[in-house]
Amino acid sequence: MKRQPILSICIATFNRGRYISQTLDHIIPQLMDDTELLVVDGASTDDTEIILNRYAAREPRLRYVRLPQKGGVDQDYCKAVEMASGEYCWIFTDDDLLKPGAVEAVLAKTASQPSLIVVNADVWNADFTRLITERMIKVDRDRLYDNSEFEVLFMDTVNYLSFIGGVVIRRDLWMQRDITQYFGSEFVHIGVIFQAPLPGKAILLSTPFISIRYGNAQWISRNFEIWMYKWPRLIWSLRGIAPIVKQSIIPREPWRKPLILLTKRATRTYSLTEFRKFLLKERMGLLSQLAALFIAMLPFRLLNALLTRFVKRSARHTSDLFLYDLLLANQRSSPLIPAKNPSRRVPNA
Repeated sequence: MKRQPILSICIATFNRGRYISQTLDHIIPQLMDDTELLVVDGASTDDTEIILNRYAAREPRLRYVRLPQKGGVDQDYCKAVEMASGEYCWIFTDDDLLKPGAVEAVLAKTASQPSLIVVNADVWNADFTRLITERMIKVDRDRLYDNSEFEVLFMDTVNYLSFIGGVVIRRDLWMQRDITQYFGSEFVHIGVIFQAPLPGKAILLSTPFISIRYGNAQWISRNFEIWMYKWPRLIWSLRGIAPIVKQSIIPREPWRKPLILLTKRATRTYSLTEFRKFLLKERMGLLSQLAALFIAMLPFRLLNALLTRFVKRSARHTSDLFLYDLLLANQRSSPLIPAKNPSRRVPNA
């Protein structure tokens, strides 16, 4: 009789035929008898189905489930967890890479039965030719959080965990949480984890066992809506987190902050289109609305160049990712088109 897996690596995918082979090639060699890989496909229209069927035919620990229609990122990840057999679910992405030893390290941590394991990552550009950030959460050793340190865990990890691939969670905990209220948020896992204190401890792995393919998000055209509306709305809906802690992560209405709008304009994710679609409908004072309009009309390249120069001069106090966002914005012919990635050199292959 086949025993229950300890760990299910759960991937929800849609139209990632160009990338998912690399992801699978970094996971499958690490699979053991007590692990499984489950890929839920939201009715992809590219060659994803052909690729996954080919892998599943030769790898018995891979289960491929094609849905009749795309449910959305939140719903499809939830379906993957529902279908999983493991005691723990690693909620992973369809275009990023696991480093050698990642599965073994996570399995070792599950022995102490934590509620949550947060797996650190480094960050590369979209074709893995440039390392942008060596460690997303800058800690030198693993950290343990008991259930009385819930807000400390939140402050230390929530920004990083906007990347879903770093989440390893007990499946029974996920299934017990109130989930449907977070459908459409784009970050259902944040709601699952932080809606209430965890029943057990959480572990943060300091070693970056994931390599993130940065600049490859499918929702770049919705960047402003997601980070100015959906993300803060989700953070401020978390009842167990004090307002002062939430404010330290993101203001309730960040689009009211001119400096934030300037950074969005400089990274080409705020323009007259977003002003008309979102801010024109908001209750704002005349001066605030005029300021928002003025920022939306600023020449993108001039603002980008000025802010890039400023960030480079104050590099110790700014994010490597923000600087890369500024550089990446200049590589796009349109704010709706991702930067090109003509080659694929894979780190740690």
